[in-house]
Amino acid sequence: MTHSYDETEGRGPDEPVVVRDRRRIDPQTGQVRPPAPESEQPAEEPVREPKHAAGPSLGESTVDEAVEPASGVEKELAERTADLQRLQAEYANYRKRVDRDREAVVQSAKGSVVNDLLPLLDDLERAEQHGDLTGAFKAVADKLVGALQRAGLESFGAEGEPFDPSVHEAVQHNTSPEVSGPTVTVVMRRGYRFGERVLRAALVAVTDHEPGAAPAEQPVDPPVGGELPLDGLDEQQNQQ
Repeated sequence: MTHSYDETEGRGPDEPVVVRDRRRIDPQTGQVRPPAPESEQPAEEPVREPKHAAGPSLGESTVDEAVEPASGVEKELAERTADLQRLQAEYANYRKRVDRDREAVVQSAKGSVVNDLLPLLDDLERAEQHGDLTGAFKAVADKLVGALQRAGLESFGAEGEPFDPSVHEAVQHNTSPEVSGPTVTVVMRRGYRFGERVLRAALVAVTDHEPGAAPAEQPVDPPVGGELPLDGLDEQQNQQ
């Protein structure tokens, strides 16, 4: 339904009728008409602002009830942090165990190689004792022994050291009052250890302590020709 605007509404019977042509284009010339004076332009209606919902009052909570409370989020974060720390500790222990096992395998392999060279070291030692280890042969032997010692090889078993059944293998046993306890007196084969591992025990002869016998009493010489022994003569002189 359209509403026609009649400017005669609200006018008296004596007032003249004024008709205003508000068309922007002149129907006769087809040209755009210049804008009308401000006095003749209709008053613009005030722009009405859209109504918005009123915001919360002072002190009123604006938290959406659908949002999970902060305590639940903090609890889940603490659980995830604990899981991460536990996983990190397990990985660190795994790395340590792998490194320890790798080092043990390396040491075991080195010990096996050195153990195969012990008969050669025995031959070199016997050659040195007989005076056959001289010249270039001795230089090569010294380099070999030095390299093995730097790798961790250590020899033990010397005369005069206390007997230790964990590293010494006794094949002879003697007694003597000159020692205070079980002592290595003869080394028949030198022992070797590689790191903390004993590759071979030393073959030794052990001498244990033997208490000395009590000295025998010297016999008193019998009197000759009616003479008294010297001890009896001294006693008589002391009594007088």
